Amino acid sequence: MSEPASESSTAFSCPVPRTETEVVLLGHGSGGQLMAELLGEVITPALGMHGPLEDAAVLDLDRPEVVVSTDSFVVTPRFFPGGDIGSLAVHGTVNDIAMRGARPVALTLSYLLEEGLPLADLRRITDSVAAAAAAVGVPVVAGDTKVVGRGAADGIYLTTTGIGVRLPGAEVSAASGRPGDVVLLSGPIGRHGTAILAAREDLGFAGDLSSDSQPLHRLVAAMIAAGGPAVHALRDPTRGGLASALNELAAAASVAIEITESELPVPAPVASLCDLLGLDPLHVANEGCLVALVAPDRADAVLTAMRATPEGQQAQEIGRVGADPAGWVTARTLVGSSRIVDMLVGEQLPRIC
Repeated sequence: MSEPASESSTAFSCPVPRTETEVVLLGHGSGGQLMAELLGEVITPALGMHGPLEDAAVLDLDRPEVVVSTDSFVVTPRFFPGGDIGSLAVHGTVNDIAMRGARPVALTLSYLLEEGLPLADLRRITDSVAAAAAAVGVPVVAGDTKVVGRGAADGIYLTTTGIGVRLPGAEVSAASGRPGDVVLLSGPIGRHGTAILAAREDLGFAGDLSSDSQPLHRLVAAMIAAGGPAVHALRDPTRGGLASALNELAAAASVAIEITESELPVPAPVASLCDLLGLDPLHVANEGCLVALVAPDRADAVLTAMRATPEGQQAQEIGRVGADPAGWVTARTLVGSSRIVDMLVGEQLPRIC
């Protein structure tokens, strides 16, 4: 289901989480532990939703299975190196559909506009939505527009709903990871979150950092064609980064995941900015890569198929799935020790997707 958006903030801050509060905190929109608590304790029980949280729901209306996902996008700044809120909305929803092993077929688009938004910005964003949808090959078939008063929003929020159909042979679910599975990552991590942060705070990294925002449905199609049901689980590590995505997969399947730090592809500018600000690249958001749990007998074939696509040229194996301790994610460090990789707690980079 869609994850709740964080409160508007243009300042770089890292508020301390307070789980005992009865109000929504900025950290509840982080994609990490606070968001998991909000969904698990407040939202999903009231809606009668049970089982693992997925990026999209499979509707068994008829064959082929229909997949539906909806998402809201709140980004500051609206335009950033490598994309903008318009293309990001298309890519994010297409990718959520793809993470259930599905091909996207249609999108809906809803605008929430603040009085005073320059029409030039609205035209530019709408043109970006149109261009991204055309590049994906998915039409925008319906939409809605609402306007609120000055100060009631942050210029523009977008909500998109995607509809797709399951690919033949796809049996992808967050709960399907199994001991022995190979953990595959499609490309470098940390680019989107650091690009947004550098642009927002004018940190002097603008020429070196660019968002990785891109659609992943063609990459997923190649993976399913090569591995079929051996592709057990897929997740795009957006808010909360790779660490949160792996923890979600480990918890959903009741398995343990161990990754190898030396195998993690962290671009040099991302590593530099993270070192400067004391951030962990594993907690930084991505918008153009995925992590997969694949049966060991098909992992090489799937990895080869990934590397044959533009989106997966830098794909590599980064770890393995075990049985115990169930729900844990650990990392084998550069010095040979092991550390726990936990979900992001609180808000690290506000307003990034």
